[in-house]
Amino acid sequence: MELSAANTAIVVDSTADFPQAPERYPNWRIVPLYVRFGEQSFRDYVELGPDDFYARLRGSPVVPTTSQPTPGDFHTAYEELSGYERVYSLHIAGALSGTVESARAAASELGDRVRVVDTETASAAVAMLGLAIQRRLERGTTVEEVEALVRRHRRDSQLIFTLDTLDYLARGGRIGRASAWAGELLKVKPILTIRGGEVIPLKRVRGNRRAFQEFITAFEAGSREGPDLRAAIAHADAPDRAEALRELVRRTRPQAQLELVTTLGPVVGTHSGPGTVGLFWFADD
Repeated sequence: MELSAANTAIVVDSTADFPQAPERYPNWRIVPLYVRFGEQSFRDYVELGPDDFYARLRGSPVVPTTSQPTPGDFHTAYEELSGYERVYSLHIAGALSGTVESARAAASELGDRVRVVDTETASAAVAMLGLAIQRRLERGTTVEEVEALVRRHRRDSQLIFTLDTLDYLARGGRIGRASAWAGELLKVKPILTIRGGEVIPLKRVRGNRRAFQEFITAFEAGSREGPDLRAAIAHADAPDRAEALRELVRRTRPQAQLELVTTLGPVVGTHSGPGTVGLFWFADD
């Protein structure tokens, strides 16, 4: 089957942290997750944006919780795209959220028109896969080429991030192997990644400067210079850190295309906490 932007759509959930996607691409849709403060429930990015969320998080005695979209939420999105022959539905790692299972439940009612993908990653890495698919759709592609891309993205895309505290990950049960460090940091910043959908601890360092040096060391070791290299940055109410990381990326890999700098939304921010910053990259050759 020949695929194009005219006959193929892309759906992501809101944890891709790419809220402007439908404005840029008519064939994209976003299905929001939910964040709750006590009895109040908000749709991620739709009813509660990052600025209001982080202000509320810092001042609220209530610890927020999150929940996945319902199959009905996904079914509505897929029906809105009924004019497209194929839909790629790309989602946060199934090990971190039940979102992908809700998508599969909805897709199962629609035959093989919807291809649900557990990206085994999170945040801007999901958006980057969607952008890589979109580039192929705009020049014309095939099912086989997109499937090969999905496999390669799972294998080769990389991310590294640091948090001010592991408390938020621990509260939400997403801490993975980093649980061994919980309660031990005391001004030491954890350097983490996600592999196969699981949060993996890499190193502990003191201060943001040392953390960023670890970012650049990993970026240099895990990438090659060239215009095919795509990068993204995401932060949780830490624009100064994101800007500093942007400059480091430019100096380290001048030819890399920085295709997204974004703020982590309420759902991802609930589990990462303020101050988080992450670097994502993928060689889209």
